[in-house]
Amino acid sequence: MESMQYFERFGILLNNKVVKTPLAIASMSGIVDTEYILERSEHVGVGFIGGYSIDEKTLDASRKMAQSGRKEFIFDDPAKELEKQVSLMEKSGVVFGINLRGSGPGSFAELADQFGDAVIYEIDAHCRQEAMINAGSGEYLLHHPGRLEEIIQALKASDVTVSVKIRAGVSADDRLLAQKIWHAGGDIIHADLMDFGHSKIRQIRNSCPLFLIANNSINNFDRMKDMLSHGADMVSLARHSDPRTLAGLDAAISRVADEHGWYNSPKQLCRGGDIRALAFCCMPVKNCPLIPTLERVGMSREEYLKMKQDGVMSTPLEEGRQTCFGSLAWCCKDSSPCMFRDMTLREIGLSNRDYMRHKHNLSELIMKKIFDESGRAESG
Repeated sequence: MESMQYFERFGILLNNKVVKTPLAIASMSGIVDTEYILERSEHVGVGFIGGYSIDEKTLDASRKMAQSGRKEFIFDDPAKELEKQVSLMEKSGVVFGINLRGSGPGSFAELADQFGDAVIYEIDAHCRQEAMINAGSGEYLLHHPGRLEEIIQALKASDVTVSVKIRAGVSADDRLLAQKIWHAGGDIIHADLMDFGHSKIRQIRNSCPLFLIANNSINNFDRMKDMLSHGADMVSLARHSDPRTLAGLDAAISRVADEHGWYNSPKQLCRGGDIRALAFCCMPVKNCPLIPTLERVGMSREEYLKMKQDGVMSTPLEEGRQTCFGSLAWCCKDSSPCMFRDMTLREIGLSNRDYMRHKHNLSELIMKKIFDESGRAESG
């Protein structure tokens, strides 16, 4: 019953499990294991332990890094240690992932054969230590995306959930990287945004439909909200993942979800929102950001009109004859003042919360149309 309440609030499923809050703990090698996550599990939806080196090349790299003073998880038999970690997390209520450092597809595939769908497998394409890069792991994969694609495909051969932890700004083009991860079969992009902020998260969101986790210095609700309103589905914390910070963020985002119905609703397109915000756009009758956005995704005005009209058919968003364009399909988000929209909502007995939930459903249809059906993506 409790998991259904969480799903009703946030609507997040990962690895076929309900996620109770859009907060994750990111891996910190030598620090984040199951004990670390269990101590914080009350206010965490997803936990990634690791990073764990899983073959001889990356284990040798971990040993070199440890000798230079870094904290590392080093085990002669990493599979045996991971089996212990997985068993400890089984009844935690936290969706569980393992951040893995490997030098080739085979080492990842072996773990997938052992643990199956019990965990999310997170490929570490993030570590920037020279020893790990020389071992063919970490940032090496951002410079050699073909190898990254091979690892994703090796894991997906076991029909498991795959996350890729990236560091923004390292790849030649993060938009193309996101599309390669998507087309290779990845399920999640976990992006360390470095100093790029929400502009990078919006860029990735506009390039692929994958579940998107924003990471780096997200230690207050304003920062969290900024990430969610520009395309993130979840945020992750590492050094700031203390129980007090997690509890405060969990309470704040729960209030937003309960009041507004769509916890990560985007800013409107004319205010810098990502392409999910097409759900709030009006008809293409004036010179505004809608027109160039449609051009970038390769969608004609006629296709856009039909897409939204079909998307609201037989839903309350069909209503609204007195609104600017005769239907709630073209109305803005609930935080923008509009007497005509609000008048319609009162007349049909639709709460702001349920209005935004219908807008969320519309945005998912739009994303499906742009990506799953046509394969188009914004290039700018």
